[in-house]
Amino acid sequence: MKKIEAIIRKTKFEDVKDALLAADIEWFSYYDVRGVGKARQGRIYRGVVYDTSYIERTMISIVVRDKNVEKTVQAIMKAAYTGEIGDGRIFIVPIDDAVRIRTADRGDIALYNAEQEK
Repeated sequence: MKKIEAIIRKTKFEDVKDALLAADIEWFSYYDVRGVGKARQGRIYRGVVYDTSYIERTMISIVVRDKNVEKTVQAIMKAAYTGEIGDGRIFIVPIDDAVRIRTADRGDIALYNAEQEK
């Protein structure tokens, strides 16, 4: 199992959400976050200069089985891409175990309903 955390532009959240659902990733958490980056580029929007190193982002957190890692990463990359500085980052971290509280299922089975996979 792997935990995938993606920090993306807020404006791309709906596109990424739709791409994840299309890739059969039906459960994830997301948070509004802020960060500071190295790029110090000012942008002008409606006459106001914005510092792009301090922009609100959305962080998406997903735990998936190993077989779903690559399709999840590809879905996020394709949907979040603009080609400009600040498209975001994806982090992939190993997960040792997972437990479904309701049934006490452990491991991969805790991430999905086995009945649906038949």
